[in-house]
Amino acid sequence: MGSFFTKESLAFLRELKQNNNREWFQQNKQRFEDVVRTPMLEFIGAFAPHLKRISRHFVADASPTRGSMFRIYRDIRFSEDKSPYKTHVAAHFSHSRAGKEVHTPGFYLHIEPGACFCGAGVWHPDAQTLVRIRRAIIENAATWKKLRRSVEVHGDKLSNPPKGVPREHALIEDLKHKDFVATQTFSDSEVCSATFLNHYVDACKQVAPLVKFLTRALRLPY
Repeated sequence: MGSFFTKESLAFLRELKQNNNREWFQQNKQRFEDVVRTPMLEFIGAFAPHLKRISRHFVADASPTRGSMFRIYRDIRFSEDKSPYKTHVAAHFSHSRAGKEVHTPGFYLHIEPGACFCGAGVWHPDAQTLVRIRRAIIENAATWKKLRRSVEVHGDKLSNPPKGVPREHALIEDLKHKDFVATQTFSDSEVCSATFLNHYVDACKQVAPLVKFLTRALRLPY
């Protein structure tokens, strides 16, 4: 199998960043379809069986609308930046219960020139979700410590301990997290290679222990 994303895919995104306006995009919309949107949808479809082997409860949906791929159009209603288009293409592989549980863990793919990466975990969860995750860390400290030896967790953190957690708690720095996210970056050449699907699958497998822990913390099946 050949590559999904190509130098042309990244070139389009670079040009879009320099020409982020409706007139340019409309003139180049077929290019977007050919070298960005279609490759992403094909990638999602190819990734689906691999994701099922990681966990059958997560979904890779290659539907053109309302599937795993994010729209290229930005929501500018409440933003000072009125640029109409995102300058990256991305997909989110969510839990099958995501429709009912908004703040569920998931896997993520971000394609942007010079900033391509795999992400996994939960980003900006609500207060109730954070309480559940922190409780799971405290109650399953040994499991959490084991996964933390192989997975680096990123995201915003509180400056002070969460309510009810003593400052001297052994896992206080982890318990301060407001996000629980793991990432792995890819070079542009890796993204454009014929083996990128394998690279992405391997990256998801490496961060899967975090997703598994978070999923079970929220009492969802993994």
